[in-house]
Amino acid sequence: MSWWWAGAVGAARANGATASKNFQSVALVAGVTGIIGNSLAEILPLSDTPGGPWKVYGVARRPRPSWSLDHPVQYIQCDVLNADDARAKLSPLTDITHIFWVTWANRPSEAECIQVNDAMFLNVLNAVVPNAPNLTHICLQTGHKHYIGPFESLGKIKPHETPFVEDVPRLPVPNFYYSLEDILFETCKKKQGLTWSVHRAAVIFGFSPYSMMNVIGTICVYAAMCKHEKVPFKFPGTKAAWNCYSVASDADLIAEHQIWAAVDPYAKNEAFNCTNGDLFKWRQLWKVLAEEFELEYVEVDENEEFVSMSEWMKDKGPVTTCWFADVIFSGECMLDSMNKSKEHGFLGFRNTTKSVISVIDKMRAHKIVP
Repeated sequence: MSWWWAGAVGAARANGATASKNFQSVALVAGVTGIIGNSLAEILPLSDTPGGPWKVYGVARRPRPSWSLDHPVQYIQCDVLNADDARAKLSPLTDITHIFWVTWANRPSEAECIQVNDAMFLNVLNAVVPNAPNLTHICLQTGHKHYIGPFESLGKIKPHETPFVEDVPRLPVPNFYYSLEDILFETCKKKQGLTWSVHRAAVIFGFSPYSMMNVIGTICVYAAMCKHEKVPFKFPGTKAAWNCYSVASDADLIAEHQIWAAVDPYAKNEAFNCTNGDLFKWRQLWKVLAEEFELEYVEVDENEEFVSMSEWMKDKGPVTTCWFADVIFSGECMLDSMNKSKEHGFLGFRNTTKSVISVIDKMRAHKIVP
């Protein structure tokens, strides 16, 4: 926890500290059961979190899961794609000061992704912005697809050169990240004093059984099945992905990054990359994972064609979602720069290896994997 409230989050968690009832800030976390929403739900209510004490409304489509019951948030089950439901449940929350948009919906085409994600975002903004006079800031979560294009365009367009920096122009393809940014900018222009920040993560390492893009969760299931079937723990990816340098984003670090931007005047109205600050290779991390699961570590055979995780899992039943792991394990060298965040005052970082082990420990604690 090494940034401007260094150690406070860890200490507060250890002591079970939560905020008092004299709230300075009130957060609406849209997507509270997702991989970043879960971290925000843990960190925001802590007594030493900057900008606090925080009151937290957590919004999600499904009923509250058992693994989130310990979070001191006011849980609101709401389908934000339904404008009437969003208006009925969110417009009465007149005390909101900050919105953290950390949800998204996937669809077969980027055009459909734009349509559904725009609708969700607009439904929430239309319900909250006119009715929350003290609303001051909106955090928008996006990611590296800002620099490489949507999944359907991978391999069809030239991505930006690495390391990615925040001020490059948009790629000439439809991208729901761009559309959400435009909605955000226009909303903040219309309300005096309302500021924004955009947070672009790499592959995210964090805990959420509900996340569609939880690669560590998928790896945990894959490892458990390898152990059950007594087969080697082979890397289900390409040689390029195995050997290249990669970056990752710890979910708790992203939450801290967003809270920093929400309360620090020097971070307002800016887009920031958000990654751990170190580099790793899957060939190195795979050895750590093999040891963690007590499995046989196997080097990628340069003479063998890789078998994707989806292919390996195709006869295993609906045990996990593999499509995102296939994307991660078939790419290469998507590095970014954290200089802008550091220049604006955010000095947080994570050790990626320790981040992975922490997520696995939490998966085990909640009995998601053995």
